[in-house]
Amino acid sequence: MQTLTLAAVFGAILVLSIVVAPRRATVEGFFGGANSAGGAPGLWTLVLSQVTTWIFARSLMNSAILGYFYGIAGTLAYAAYYGSFLTGAFVVGRLRAGGASSVQDWLGARFGASGKAAYNIVIALRLLSEVFANLLVVGLIFGAVSEGAGAMAILIVAALALAYSAWGGLSAALRTDVLQMALFLVVFAVAFVALVVNPDFSLGAVLTAPGASGGYLGWVLMAVAALQVFSYPVHDPVMMDRGFIADEKTTRSSFLHAFWISALCIIAFGLFGIQASLQGAEYEGQLLGTWAGMFPAWVFGALMLSLLVSALSTLDSALSSAARLVVEELRLAPRSLNGGRAAMVVFTLAGTALTLWGSQSLFDAVAVSGTASMFLTPVLVVGLVMNREIAVWSYLTAWGAAILGAAAYFARGSDAMVALLPEGHKYEQLFVICIAVLLVGFVAVLIGSRRVAAQPAG
Repeated sequence: MQTLTLAAVFGAILVLSIVVAPRRATVEGFFGGANSAGGAPGLWTLVLSQVTTWIFARSLMNSAILGYFYGIAGTLAYAAYYGSFLTGAFVVGRLRAGGASSVQDWLGARFGASGKAAYNIVIALRLLSEVFANLLVVGLIFGAVSEGAGAMAILIVAALALAYSAWGGLSAALRTDVLQMALFLVVFAVAFVALVVNPDFSLGAVLTAPGASGGYLGWVLMAVAALQVFSYPVHDPVMMDRGFIADEKTTRSSFLHAFWISALCIIAFGLFGIQASLQGAEYEGQLLGTWAGMFPAWVFGALMLSLLVSALSTLDSALSSAARLVVEELRLAPRSLNGGRAAMVVFTLAGTALTLWGSQSLFDAVAVSGTASMFLTPVLVVGLVMNREIAVWSYLTAWGAAILGAAAYFARGSDAMVALLPEGHKYEQLFVICIAVLLVGFVAVLIGSRRVAAQPAG
């Protein structure tokens, strides 16, 4: 009965998403988010779109899982990644002030085709991981409420999300994001109120909880987030695409509002994981099985529905950014509706295949893509903030170090990496890898940089 109810309500949300998607698609709306009148999206459309695409299902689960194991330190560590809205606003503002229309535009002017290609590889992997991770959560949820239903749910959600995303592209994603965020807030608010009014809930206990494994590794992850938070937003094409489609004042305000709303939602969801550890509940099925035994069926259903809505909202945005990447940046397909739709189909198929075959570790996708993005930190600090010219070899060295660092973390269990990495927990190893990536990147970029020559007067 619970499975049928959850499927029916989520199916209704999918139908609503298709209904609110634009009936007529234009090329400018598909790739640039223009509305039916050809105008840019307004402030709260941007805010809600930013929020719902960043508090996606994987992030909500990560926050709760880290809260369960590492207490409030784990949840705050994950919430620290949402400082990306502040660093992202700063980077977008500097890029636009310099006349750039995208990150690729700025990198291409500085480093040519190789600079854009290196960046595009990283964001293609990021988009693929978005499709994979959010479909994975869909499979985990339906697998938790009905044995064997996970794979079928993944295929159905992937197909329906592709259907309305391929119709309207970015304009569809923006419109459906507003609907989905409103639904998410209502459903999640119901579940959150049920949590805090529970007699077993104590805010003081939650805010001082060490978690099932102690808080130390949570603070290690906080340090990792601090190292990655400058570059992290710049490798997220969903955020960056929304940084260039409205005027600068609206864009800046949207980033600031998205920061505090997202951070509050992530911390609030993390409390569900912390509460599970305080009650001594066993970790089961990425916490889904744990919550099923802790809460009444209707509270558990509300939690699952909020996760499903957040997964859906991120899928359509990831697909619209994938279309823009393939068509406007890589130019592998014509700038037409069919060209964009073909790109969406490819990313959907690849992400779905990875989901049905790949890892169940939700945080690893964040750690790997976050590490790969760290080549941007020295490049942006020295090139964008300090306004120095950087040699192409320096840029590619920083990129290579970040890619190797991401690969080292991903393959940390191999014999070669066991011999190379220091002994310790994987999060301690990740911290060491991040330090090494930044050191190599900054040394290479500083050695290969020079002050920009002053322009002659008149």
